[in-house]
Formats: sequence, C-alpha cells, structure tokens
Amino acid sequence: MNAAHALEHELQSIIVKACNVQDVPEEVLPEAPLIGPDSPLGLDSLDAVEIVVAVQAHYGVRIDDQNVARRVLASLRVLADFIRSRQ
Repeated sequence: MNAAHALEHELQSIIVKACNVQDVPEEVLPEAPLIGPDSPLGLDSLDAVEIVVAVQAHYGVRIDDQNVARRVLASLRVLADFIRSRQ
C-alpha cells in the first residue's frame, strides 16, 4: 500500500468510527461519492459535520467553509488530497 492509499484507508477507518457506520462494504473505492445517496458508506449531510470534526481532530486541518466542505467531501481521494495539501 503506497502513502496515498494509506491515507485514504486511514480516512475511511476514521470516518466509519466517527459516523458509526454499521455496514461497511468490503471495498470502498477512493473515488466513490463520500456523501449522498450513492455513498457506499451510506453517509448523509449530518455525517459530513462529523467528518469535518474528525478531520480537524486527527490532522489539525480545518474545513470551515461550506463550499470547500462540499468540494473536499466528494470522495476519500479528494479529501486525502486536501489534507495532504494543508500539511
């Protein structure tokens, strides 16, 4: 597993725990939608708030603009890229 995939995998674990996801699919593609009806984790807009809080707590990266949050919560890959760009 390379560093990019390691961060995406770590983010998935953090999100599953923060959002109390019960039915975790065996594989979640990094480019799959993170929030919304097509989310393989079944996450909604309320979960988005939990993800923003968890990202700040784990990585010290703030997502304090709603438009930025919509963009960076598009997928695990986009979120991982955003965190890498802020560290």
